[in-house]
Amino acid sequence: MTLDFTTARVNMVENQVRTNDVTDLPIQDAMRVIRRERFCAPGKAYLAYAEGPVEYAPGWSLMQVRDTAKMLQAIFPVEGETALAIAAPYAAAVLARMGLATTLLLPPGVDVAAVTDALDDPRIKVVGGDLQALDALGTFDVAICEGAVARTPQAWLDVIAVGGRLGVVERTGPGGKARLFLRGEEGLMSTREVFDASPPMLPGFDLQPGFAF
Repeated sequence: MTLDFTTARVNMVENQVRTNDVTDLPIQDAMRVIRRERFCAPGKAYLAYAEGPVEYAPGWSLMQVRDTAKMLQAIFPVEGETALAIAAPYAAAVLARMGLATTLLLPPGVDVAAVTDALDDPRIKVVGGDLQALDALGTFDVAICEGAVARTPQAWLDVIAVGGRLGVVERTGPGGKARLFLRGEEGLMSTREVFDASPPMLPGFDLQPGFAF
């Protein structure tokens, strides 16, 4: 049986995005046309529009659409801005569709060529490397990650330009909190919680056990 992905995308926006208070029309419009199934691991395309995370490479997953949409609305992308998507290929596609100059940073071991092909968008710069070594990438107006971390790395905060926003989920147990970081005009960073979320942890970004004496 052939799956009707076009109808599935429309239903996804109606039932997972709009019903979760995502009212930003450019986000909705982008999600109606981006082929999320292209990012699924082989044989998993049928999961593309389900209410849950989707694996795009061994150990690496897209957030469920509801969380991606709410995070994007929180960081409030504006056409013409620069964007960094950290281990976030689907979010990168949405940001590019919204008119942002987007860089996608993929972790070591993920096939950059395969993800680039899945994106099918020459406007997105795809690079691979250490997710905490961002110095060479420059600064960005908005940034987003499609996985949870125990604590937001300082390296991610350092690439946020004045007036910029970073959205990331911090999680140390079963549940997590999506946090919005904002770089003020004086260069100071502020943060607030925006919603509950529990995406899979990014490999290597969980709490490391300490030593007890």
